[in-house]
Amino acid sequence: MTTKKLILRFSKDITDKPIISNLSKDYGLMFNIVKANVNPNYEGTVVLELTGENYDRGLEYLHEQGVLVQPLAEQLARNENVCTSCGACTDICPTGALYIERPSMEVRFEDDKCVICQICVKVCPVKAMEVKF
Repeated sequence: MTTKKLILRFSKDITDKPIISNLSKDYGLMFNIVKANVNPNYEGTVVLELTGENYDRGLEYLHEQGVLVQPLAEQLARNENVCTSCGACTDICPTGALYIERPSMEVRFEDDKCVICQICVKVCPVKAMEVKF
């Protein structure tokens, strides 16, 4: 069974259609929406994990609907030499990929839990979180 993280970009003409719902209903695909910014009459972006045996057919459907599909090819990395373990990133990390290890009180990063929302990059005061392509 295929599982991949994708970025879906919707034109303003299709943001009001149940496209992602149809992936589940019509193609039996499971999805986990990681990040979304979709509003009717505006362009929209969704980052999701898509899983299922009909993955390729689901991608064809997305293309037919006019959705631009891109693989999520970036990755976040924590520069341990720069990090001061202030914990600013741990409060805002939606998946728990960044957390404080006790009793040492050091910030730890589990990249396999990371969904690359990049919130930590914005809040890190010493810029220890870096986007890698």
